[in-house]
Amino acid sequence: MEFSEHIKTANVEDVVLRRPFHPPMKGTLCVTGHHLLFSNRDGDSSRLVLLLLRNIDAIEKRPSGSSGTITLKCKDLCVLQLDIPGMEECLNIARSIESLSSLDSVSDMYPFFYRPLKLSLQDQWGLSSPEQDYAQMEELQDRWRLSHVNRDYSVCPSYPPAVIVPHSVDDKTLVKVAKFRHGGRFPVLCYYHRKNGMVIMRSSQPLTGANRKRCREDELLLQAVIDGSGLGYIIDTRSNQQAQQARMTGGGFESKSSYSCWKRLHRQLERGKVLQESLIKLVEACGDDSHSVDRWLSKLENSKWLSHVHTALATAGLLAECVERDGHSVLVHGSEGTDTTLLVSSLAQLILDPNTRTLAGFLGLLEREWLQAGHPFQQRCAHSAYSHARLRLEAPVFVLLLDCVWQLARQFPLAMGFSEPLLLRLAMEVYASDYGTFLCNSDQERCAAGVKERTHCLFQSLLRPSERERYSNPLYEPTELAIWPSVQPQSLQLWRGLFLRWTQHAVHLEEAQVELRNLVIECRGAS
Repeated sequence: MEFSEHIKTANVEDVVLRRPFHPPMKGTLCVTGHHLLFSNRDGDSSRLVLLLLRNIDAIEKRPSGSSGTITLKCKDLCVLQLDIPGMEECLNIARSIESLSSLDSVSDMYPFFYRPLKLSLQDQWGLSSPEQDYAQMEELQDRWRLSHVNRDYSVCPSYPPAVIVPHSVDDKTLVKVAKFRHGGRFPVLCYYHRKNGMVIMRSSQPLTGANRKRCREDELLLQAVIDGSGLGYIIDTRSNQQAQQARMTGGGFESKSSYSCWKRLHRQLERGKVLQESLIKLVEACGDDSHSVDRWLSKLENSKWLSHVHTALATAGLLAECVERDGHSVLVHGSEGTDTTLLVSSLAQLILDPNTRTLAGFLGLLEREWLQAGHPFQQRCAHSAYSHARLRLEAPVFVLLLDCVWQLARQFPLAMGFSEPLLLRLAMEVYASDYGTFLCNSDQERCAAGVKERTHCLFQSLLRPSERERYSNPLYEPTELAIWPSVQPQSLQLWRGLFLRWTQHAVHLEEAQVELRNLVIECRGAS
């Protein structure tokens, strides 16, 4: 496909750009296959503005006499305005942006064209693999094994080729269990707690249906998980009513009679359209220019975003308590097992495992629990909070994770080896990126599209020395202890760095944080 087919007008002179924190600037606007390029008249390269078209969530056009204005609402929540002389030019630019910002073909996206000087396509793409992770956990290898039953993705399209399962369960059994679980997502190990040998498993819902269908192999697999410990917990991220209703469409839950050694707990976490609408309402509240505190607080509360943060952290805390304090293994799942399941399991690991709180450890956690585990990034992050499109599969589950991690870091400022700028960078990259890390919906799709061979890996780039220094926490003091977050209303705050990042308040906050960081580095260097 030729990108030029989508470009009605390639460049326009005397365009005025208006953006947060900068005075209006007049110059030349150029449309390329992947970017909007704006250069001012004096040729100062430092005032060159480059906007990735994939970052544009919504376009609004407004005529004004013989000219027109285009408002660009971006997925990183920034809002830009272009005053374009000539109505025809204005409409052509708008059509070009609309077309190029919504291309569906993965191979047409910018990561396949991005070639920075300091990176090579020959570099290692990911940080680790299930095989490498398993090899590093020698203490679990007596009871657990690495299975390649999914080597060709035929057993579960959204799982990686290798997974960790109980040693006593063979691959034939796994195939039968996969047929009993939604989307083939049979229970697999995602965390081993070295202190007491308990584990966290994750899966999708069982397909019991209205007839309460059983699967002996599934029951044997879960029994093998808790052999010797007596009791396990199942945390279902749906309400009991939702789980009951799922039976009417072929889904369901683990019954007490068939899984007598497992205690089921329901903790409802919203997903899908409900979560997406919550983000939309929150961003609308944050963009409200009203000076009424009551109006602002009312809109914030009505968005229910902080309620989602509370529920996610509380559920993760419950999971962590089951493992650390009660000494029991846990299986966590919702319906599909690709959204709230990953959210809860990731947060629980951050609470329990100090290794996941380092910069490299956190990125490794995201790779294991989100990329390899099959979170459908391309579907969930197709649009952000401004889109006028009919939203179907979008949901900011990953952004909710980042918000919860920010809450943890705020409550435990010394426990995290990474800083807020890393979380902000990830919140931007997941929607529009130069890198291929968040492309596609599964490992299988990334392999089929050649993502690992033809694009660069964001996580590898973030661990380069220059980037590592930028995103590390200078206050970091490692601790082997679990970090138990408070979920009381007064303990949870709006993530201003993300949701108010384009206000003047955020500028002053960022300046203060930079100054504080420099002071800490200086003091540590002097000591």
